[in-house]
Amino acid sequence: GWLHSPDGKETAQVLFKAGKSHDGYFTNQDILDHAKKAMDILEKYYPDDNHILVFNNATTHLKHANNALSAQKMPKNPSVTWGILKIVKDAQERAIVGGDGKVLIEKIPMADARNGELQPLYFLTGHNKAGWFKGMAQILLECGYLNAPKLLAKCKDSKCPSGDCSDCCCRRLMYSQPDFVNIESLLEVTCHACGFNVIFLRKFHCELNFIEQCWGFVKQLY
Repeated sequence: GWLHSPDGKETAQVLFKAGKSHDGYFTNQDILDHAKKAMDILEKYYPDDNHILVFNNATTHLKHANNALSAQKMPKNPSVTWGILKIVKDAQERAIVGGDGKVLIEKIPMADARNGELQPLYFLTGHNKAGWFKGMAQILLECGYLNAPKLLAKCKDSKCPSGDCSDCCCRRLMYSQPDFVNIESLLEVTCHACGFNVIFLRKFHCELNFIEQCWGFVKQLY
C-alpha cells in the first residue's frame, strides 16, 4: 500500500495543484522535501528494514548542486571572471526579480575536485593570480597529464572522436576524470546523508515497473 505510519495518521502523500494559478510546478526542492518526508516516516516507524528509494529518470530528480563539477563551459586557460551563473532564489525557491524587472543572477565558484587529495580549481592566496580559475590545462597538469597544455580546449563543433579516445581535447579529458563521472545528484546526496540507498530507473524503462503500476492504479481511482 501507500507509505504511512501504522496508525495511518502520517503519510508520505503530498497534495500538489500544478499550474501558475495554483502551486506552480514540482521543482527539485519539492522532490527533496517529499523524499525527506518519506524517509522521516521510514526512520520513525520502520527502522529495522533496509529501505531503497527508487525514482524514475526525470530531469527534476537528477539535478546536481549549482556548484557541481562540470567541464561544459570551462576555459582552457586561467580566467579572473569565470564562474557558475545561478538564479538568485528566496527561501521558497522562487526566483528573485530586481528593480529592472529582470531575474537576479549571481556568480558562484565551482566546488573543489580531487586528484588523490583535495584539488582547488582556483589559485590560492599567495599566488600571483589568487582567486582566478586555473583553467582546464592547469587542472589536468596537476592530475599528471603533461600534454594538457598542447590540447585544444574542445574538439571542432564539440564533436569528439567516437571510441575509447579520452584525450582528444581538454574537455573530453576532464569529463573522463572520476570526479566528473561520479557526481551525485542532490537527491542522492540527500538520501545518502540519511542512510538510504537510491536507484534510478533507466531513461527508457519497462512500463511494467512498480512506478508505472502505481500510476495505472491511481488513474483507475481518479
